[in-house]
Amino acid sequence: MEPLHLRSAGTSLVVSFNNGEAEVIHWGADLGSELPDLAILGAPIPNSAVDVTVPAGLIPQASSAWLGRPGLRGHRISDGVSGLDFSVRLRVVDVQHDPRSAVASAAIVQKDPDAGITVTSTLTLHPDGLLEMRHSAVNDGTTPFQLDELATALPVGRAAVELLDLTGRWCRERHPQCRPVQQGTWVRTGRHGRTGHDSSLLFAAGTAGFGNRHGKVWATHLAWSGNHEQFADTIGDGRTMIGGSELLGPAEVVLQPGESYTTPALFAAYSERGLDGISEAFYSWFRSRPHHVLPAASTGLPAGKPRPVVLNTWEAVYFDHKLDTLIELAESAAELGVERFVLDDGWFRGRRNDHAGLGDWYVDETLWPEGLTPLIESVNSHGMEFGLWVEPEMINLDSDVARAHPEWVVGPAVQSHKDGGRLPLEWRQQHVIDLVNPAAWQYIYDRMDTLLRENNIKYLKWDQNRDLAEHGHTGRASVHEQTLAAYRLFDELRKAHPGVEIESCSSGGARVDLGILERTDRIWASDCNDALERQTIQRWTGVVVPPELVGGHIGPTTSHTTARTHDLSFRAITALFGHFGMEWDIREVQGAERAELKRFIGLYKVHRGLIHSGRMVRADVPDDSLMLHGVVAQDDASALFAIVRTRTAFAEQPGRVAIPGLDPERSYRVEAIFPAPGDADYAHTFTQVHPPAWLESGAEASGRFLAEVGLPMPLLNPEHALLLRLRAL
Repeated sequence: MEPLHLRSAGTSLVVSFNNGEAEVIHWGADLGSELPDLAILGAPIPNSAVDVTVPAGLIPQASSAWLGRPGLRGHRISDGVSGLDFSVRLRVVDVQHDPRSAVASAAIVQKDPDAGITVTSTLTLHPDGLLEMRHSAVNDGTTPFQLDELATALPVGRAAVELLDLTGRWCRERHPQCRPVQQGTWVRTGRHGRTGHDSSLLFAAGTAGFGNRHGKVWATHLAWSGNHEQFADTIGDGRTMIGGSELLGPAEVVLQPGESYTTPALFAAYSERGLDGISEAFYSWFRSRPHHVLPAASTGLPAGKPRPVVLNTWEAVYFDHKLDTLIELAESAAELGVERFVLDDGWFRGRRNDHAGLGDWYVDETLWPEGLTPLIESVNSHGMEFGLWVEPEMINLDSDVARAHPEWVVGPAVQSHKDGGRLPLEWRQQHVIDLVNPAAWQYIYDRMDTLLRENNIKYLKWDQNRDLAEHGHTGRASVHEQTLAAYRLFDELRKAHPGVEIESCSSGGARVDLGILERTDRIWASDCNDALERQTIQRWTGVVVPPELVGGHIGPTTSHTTARTHDLSFRAITALFGHFGMEWDIREVQGAERAELKRFIGLYKVHRGLIHSGRMVRADVPDDSLMLHGVVAQDDASALFAIVRTRTAFAEQPGRVAIPGLDPERSYRVEAIFPAPGDADYAHTFTQVHPPAWLESGAEASGRFLAEVGLPMPLLNPEHALLLRLRAL
């Protein structure tokens, strides 16, 4: 059988069928249109080893003597005996591939008739070079088959000697950690029942010292919002596989005869240009989706709705909902140029704090005797959209719905807590509502649907504020079914209300993955609005997710999660490179600071088309106390960069800092545009006797000069930033 060769955007995927099973023999740099006879790749057989060449299968198998992590784990149950057919021997029976198709894709069917298992693998190499891969297993037998794991994995080049993954916690999501590739298996496990604050949005292997814009990188992402594992598996002969799988609980998936299970999608990208090349593949894929939020018409791309300036009320009023106060806040927001006003937690029955009310999704008549209509009409009268916070997947025991339906509260026992069943420990005084229960799912759907039908709501901030550590339905593990039920809830509400945007918030950034982003319009990267923390959180969220989908807000002067105090300019520039907004009692902002804030909102509106459609560029700056990142227009005609000082530097001057990513043959004018002389905190931004020669009047240089020589940067104070605008001459 001829090998399968998929090519796109500088990437090749080659699958061989020489030994009867599907084996990925190359995923990486483009190999051109002609392949040699792949028999030349037959490897030597060492002493004390199996007497045949061992393939690194598309689904690695012990039956082929693969001694690493197997691709499929499970067993058949027959006549009360379990553990049967524990080792499958899958062989190719069909390959479907149309080389004339505009998108490079294929379906590979492998079957083990003795074990009664068929696995179909679908591979799509998108035009941007992003590979999308799934497996679907079918039980062809006559008895149940318990599936314990079906993993998607790919081999990486031998040059990959370093691993990068991300970890974190609440208010400190997505921080990088690196380690060498070593023999054995490095596994990142998420048992949160959701993606998790510590989940690795990206799992990457690369050449020695790979960085933002240099080195070869192979990277994967698992598009799943439940329990999961991601791994790098290096066996004794030096081959390394990276991949991921859903982490299934005990007997969570038992396939009856004829039933099937499909894995979450594994997305994979290869880059010869460091991590920025990985980001470019993901961004291009996101932006090619028919339902993706579109940039402003001024970018020259298809006209769409610009990402509106948001005001969220949480850090302004918390649970203290008073109509007069909120109308004042809305008027203040409109005067500044806000375009979307979001009422956060505290509007529904019994919700005066976080101890009660979740599940009772009715507007609280004692707070809102005329409903939300007076506030919504006031917001709309100022030209702003109205948004609302909800948390549909959670429930408080102190709620009418929990008292009426104790069986809807998730727990590990068969019976409800009212009948003696044990409940999981509380988290933020709340529990999970069992969406696997059809009646509970329908109740939540009906309440959300009614809210949206009865009110002019254009946006839902959809929260999910706890882990699901002991998640069961009728006494059996059910994170798998709960995740699918939540997906269905999103999907059905979007179908019924196509004009409503949804944000995925989960205690901040605990549900950030391509599974949830397929059914939402943005994610909340973190509950932390501290600009210093956000620099790292947003940088590593942005390695996969483009800025138009990442909420970034200016918080109060002193952060309520860290107690750090920052100037407005640092908070604003940090929030700019995302879907910009504010979470702050802006009525308190007056005088020069208010004028500065209003000017900055105007800057966002001018540049959001560029930010939300351009190429992300992150410089490799030797000084690790300095960051340079920005966005370059697709036509290279303009760019916006932030130079950020995170702490004091070892050297007394930053020296010349290269500005990469521009057209080397074009000349550019570089200007510092924020903060500017006259802004309230301009004097706090620098400590220097004289600024660099170009700072006050601008500089002109070619893209090549800026990338190779750079410009001397000003002496920024720690935790300050400067916004640079570049325009082609």
